[in-house]
Amino acid sequence: MPWSETTPMRERIRFWQDYERGIFEFKELCELYGISRKTGYKLIGRILEEGLEQGIRDRPRVARSCPHRTEECLEDALVEIRRLHPRWGPRKIVALLEQELPQYSWPAPSTVGEILKRHGMVAPRRRRARPGHPGRGDTAMSEPNAVWTADFKGHFRTRDSLYCYPLTVKDGFSRFLLGCKGLLSTEHEGVEPVFERLFREYGLPGVIRTDNGVPFATQAIRRLSRLAVWWIKLGIVPELIEPGHPEQNGRHERMHRTLKAETAKPPAANLRAQQRVFDRFRREYNEERPHEAIGQRTPASLYHPSARAYPDKLPAIEYPGHFEVRRVSRNGGVRWRCHRSQGPGQPWLNVSHVLAGEYVGLEEVDNEIWSVYFGFGSSRSLRRT
Repeated sequence: MPWSETTPMRERIRFWQDYERGIFEFKELCELYGISRKTGYKLIGRILEEGLEQGIRDRPRVARSCPHRTEECLEDALVEIRRLHPRWGPRKIVALLEQELPQYSWPAPSTVGEILKRHGMVAPRRRRARPGHPGRGDTAMSEPNAVWTADFKGHFRTRDSLYCYPLTVKDGFSRFLLGCKGLLSTEHEGVEPVFERLFREYGLPGVIRTDNGVPFATQAIRRLSRLAVWWIKLGIVPELIEPGHPEQNGRHERMHRTLKAETAKPPAANLRAQQRVFDRFRREYNEERPHEAIGQRTPASLYHPSARAYPDKLPAIEYPGHFEVRRVSRNGGVRWRCHRSQGPGQPWLNVSHVLAGEYVGLEEVDNEIWSVYFGFGSSRSLRRT
């Protein structure tokens, strides 16, 4: 036997028919159909007033009136002020009208904002593009120089009121603190010389793992920075931890806790004196202080420099023969699938300003689908236009 199907309209018709028969008391009738007596009386009243066909129809659920709605004359005044001052926000508009017409009860600025939006007087806010993240770096710290970790310890003031930004670089396997340099800022110009000195002294690592802050990452494609571009040209893989997950660089963060306790409480008189404190700490941390995570040995007993020496000249990046190679212009783009004879209006592909002057490789991975490469990592897939 098939299931019986019903609809609200049919139930209302049956309710009316049972009501006309008078078999049930009204309370019992409403309980039988699972409605309140108030709903039952309302339905009966509508049918008697409008007839069966109209009385059983659904009613719109929109409120017929809104007691809190701003009066039309007040809305007109708000809109007029906005026309006269198109750059004024709701707070300024309300403040002006309250001064000029204090006898009226003006709506809150949030309500004024909705009124202006309803009249098409608010331009939609442009959303800032969020760059993708290349994903969590998980290179194993299986030997010295396999992974270096780098970060800025939270800045603090020395006693001469200047800020000190300690840049720390550490070998992930041995916990050897390669460098701890107090800088005046986190800008690239001060950071690159520190890494160059470390590369010349200890050689090149395979990977450098950092957080997503300046100067290690930017808002550019794949979060590349000038520092990361330089590392890639040296054959070093830049790895970024995921935003909001400092535990992914936990060994480095734990070292920072010790560094802060022993070098910044209290701070030194000036940056030069603070650097001497950092140097003493680094020497003690590497050569004297037993480290529990490596069996109470010292980091210096496990670390040795890398076999990859820092080159006197940066090697050119080579791409496979089937790649199409393009040089990124100063404005961060490349010309794509065009010829000089075509004149102006040639196809233009934006890549990134941080790659200005560098050569990128393009590989067709599907019909009219291309991947862009810089060095050894895919940057982005692009559709030919």
